[in-house]
Amino acid sequence: MRRLISTAALLYLAACATTPTRPAAPAVSLPVLELSPAAFGEAVSLAQNLSFAHDADPEGPRSLEALLEIDTSALRLAGFMLGRRVFTMQWDGTVLAEQRDPHVPAQLQSRQVLRDVQLVYWPAEALRSALPPGWTLEESPGRRALLETGREWVTVQYDGEPRHAGRAELLNHAEHYRLTIESRPADE
Repeated sequence: MRRLISTAALLYLAACATTPTRPAAPAVSLPVLELSPAAFGEAVSLAQNLSFAHDADPEGPRSLEALLEIDTSALRLAGFMLGRRVFTMQWDGTVLAEQRDPHVPAQLQSRQVLRDVQLVYWPAEALRSALPPGWTLEESPGRRALLETGREWVTVQYDGEPRHAGRAELLNHAEHYRLTIESRPADE
């Protein structure tokens, strides 16, 4: 029975990253951020529920549990399906290391996950300093947007302060998906 549950969990995760129709190509290449963990400015340990919906996936959204830790030396993220760890990644500001279950689809890219985590949580000034020419980050209470030559490509909305508490929703117009993150301190 345990093997059946594990297999079902991996098949479900595979469905998270595959779509029944070919997704549209990104309209623009979003900037690579790769900011240092120290640029985050504090230490957090969060338990999260992640919900991912791709525009081309009528079966979405898909969900998984995660643990996220950020301190001055590293960002560590582990994803779980039905209590089983299916991937981990660690970013020290130079090296991005990952371990993944062999059944995790190739479409789940660690660099994309890192970029999204940083867009949602890193301070605006740190993000702005990493953006290439032509890209800007606008921020207002409960919202931030990543723009290229005035066109909005990523929108993040927050339900709480600090930003890592509560609910955040990232809408990626370039890559056609929505990521909803429900966070709480890991020790709760």
